[in-house]
Amino acid sequence: MTATVDLAAREAAPRAPSELELRLLATRAEMERRDLAALLLVSPENLYYLLGLDYQGYFAFSLLLLPREGQPVLVTRAMEAPTIRARVPGCRHLPFHDGQDPVTIVAEAIRSTALSGTAVGVEDTAMFFPPAIWARLRAELPGLEWVSAGDIPQRLREIKSAAELTHVRRAAALSTSAMNAGIATIAPGAPQPRVAAAVYHAMISQGSQQPGFAPLIRPTAILQQEHVTWDDEVVSAGDGLFLELSAAVRRYHAPLSRTLYVERAPAEATIAHDAALAGLRAITAALRPGVALSAVYAAWAEAVNQVHPQIGALPRHHCGYLVGIGFPPSWVGGGEVLGIRPDTDRVVRTGMTFHAMSWVQEPTGYVMSDTVAVTENGCELLTDVSREFTVVGDTQAKEATA
Repeated sequence: MTATVDLAAREAAPRAPSELELRLLATRAEMERRDLAALLLVSPENLYYLLGLDYQGYFAFSLLLLPREGQPVLVTRAMEAPTIRARVPGCRHLPFHDGQDPVTIVAEAIRSTALSGTAVGVEDTAMFFPPAIWARLRAELPGLEWVSAGDIPQRLREIKSAAELTHVRRAAALSTSAMNAGIATIAPGAPQPRVAAAVYHAMISQGSQQPGFAPLIRPTAILQQEHVTWDDEVVSAGDGLFLELSAAVRRYHAPLSRTLYVERAPAEATIAHDAALAGLRAITAALRPGVALSAVYAAWAEAVNQVHPQIGALPRHHCGYLVGIGFPPSWVGGGEVLGIRPDTDRVVRTGMTFHAMSWVQEPTGYVMSDTVAVTENGCELLTDVSREFTVVGDTQAKEATA
């Protein structure tokens, strides 16, 4: 009899909200604080964060209408209906067909939703909100007050939960494995695509999703062409090579980068390495809860200048940035790069994850970076590839091509 009562009590106990439900609650609490009737979101990262929708259909216009109360409404291309039914069952799906203006669908959804609040928040600066669609929507609903509010989910995403940090740590382990595989493939005569193939094989065969950004693999001679990756050239003796990559686990990323040389390196490269390493150590030492990001940048700049004062004449625009959820075409979580900059008033908080990047330009270009997590006690390095000055030698080259 007692066991039956206990079982009934357990069955009657309220279910703990899921992580997605907690995110919606936190978003709606901020909407209420700002007196927003609804929120329009278009970035894949924000839709994934609130709905868990992980697919490649974001290339077409997609919009989440989140009222302060009631069922979320998702507007997508009509052919995505089976995916939406299966993966986002808690949403009301409003499809638009190819050739149909999605504005009419969005406007009708807003009109038919009971709105309690003075304004509608909108993610109006996102790259996934075409200006023509945004302009037509405002013209369609001239009586509404619009408020820029894409920062609501963006700010929430900055702090990772324990579950999110598990995904970031797994991504970091895969990034580490992929970087080591790429380095092991580098040898005189090796085509750059072979290095890229080794990176992808290690990353994906061990469980990574497609990353939001392709691995960057290029000679240090063109290091300043920052978002250029491999071509069909071969690696030659004396080359410096830059590799930057990230695996993705549940869309969470953990980038890292390394610079290495093939068979021989110029003397100034060791100075640049020492400066980059000193800078990376300074970043990780300074990233503590409550510290201003501008102070972290200052610590990085001071450390690299102590090794090579000339670097101060060529300051970088940042020495890292927040990282986490990412969809193509980036792993930074959207079009805005929330960086560790000299002119920001943002502060470090527990649960943030950063791509800590020490990039020096003098006496030669050299980059070293890792993904880190901010804990209550400081900073935890998540990626783990050797930070020693690396020259791939003859023996290593023969082993890589054997």
